[in-house]
Amino acid sequence: MSDPRRRLPAVDALLAEPDIAALVAAHPRSVVVRAVRETIEGARTSGGAAPAEGWGAAVLDRVHRLAAPSLEPVINATGVVLHTNLGRAPLAPAAIAAMARIAGSYSNLEYDLTRGARGSRHGLCRDLLVELTGAEDALVVNNAAGALLVALSALARDGAVIVSRGELIEIGGAFRIPDIMARSGATLVEVGTTNRTHRKDYEAALTPAARLLLKVHRSNFQVTGFTTEVPAAELAGLARSRGVASLYDLGSGLLLDLAPWGLSGEPGVRDGLASGVDAVVFSGDKLLGGPQAGRSRAPCARTSSPWRRSRRRWRCTGTRSRPARKYRCSKC
Repeated sequence: MSDPRRRLPAVDALLAEPDIAALVAAHPRSVVVRAVRETIEGARTSGGAAPAEGWGAAVLDRVHRLAAPSLEPVINATGVVLHTNLGRAPLAPAAIAAMARIAGSYSNLEYDLTRGARGSRHGLCRDLLVELTGAEDALVVNNAAGALLVALSALARDGAVIVSRGELIEIGGAFRIPDIMARSGATLVEVGTTNRTHRKDYEAALTPAARLLLKVHRSNFQVTGFTTEVPAAELAGLARSRGVASLYDLGSGLLLDLAPWGLSGEPGVRDGLASGVDAVVFSGDKLLGGPQAGRSRAPCARTSSPWRRSRRRWRCTGTRSRPARKYRCSKC
């Protein structure tokens, strides 16, 4: 008995069928060809039987599936409210309306309507972020990793960045602090141990090559038990006394006190700024509830780094403020 798979039609033969050939007028030919090949392969996998609905209908269904948007709404039943794999924070209706209003038209993204001249996209969110956080200045980039990269490149390129071993974190997507630091042009100097890092560890590492003391909030895990870490305020004071900058990567970006809801332990943005560190970076699409972005405050880092343009936000990100970085630089 002959194998029924040998009788499957060729790709060209199906493309010549009138109902399938008509699909090319409404869809890219490459999509229709792919749909034909996948339909034939599906029939081959099922033993060589032709689709019950007919080749034309089967190919049409495959074309529709290939052309359908990849993203679709899902129900989050994981127990994790801000789930990276599920899009993190849902946007508020007002934010969605603002994005839709701007996305469908031209806008004053980099045009100052008052002066009638070119403006800066960074100024669109600056004043609001300064008011919300108490920072001296603010910058929105495309994500928190981008904010950290810009800050490190501007403040510590070709110099040493000192950080506790217990804060060399990895978050989703294999993003690691040491990898970002390497791409910024700074040199990583690890101090302390995984569970205990003291002030003297930082002091011993403050060589002439040191440019920055970095503190990283462990937002996705905890180290408990026999532990010690240097508070941000103490680290900021040490940095000032030795003439180097200090940077605090807060991660999630909390702007509200969650104590009324019985939640504690997550440092807020205002707390980070009040510690006296020179710069704070955090995400705008987690606790802040905006589209993906990174926030920072730092005049000198903001204006001179070539990374700034490659990490700048899209126009619709500006319709709802989201990430930033903070910086108070004695060298400015």
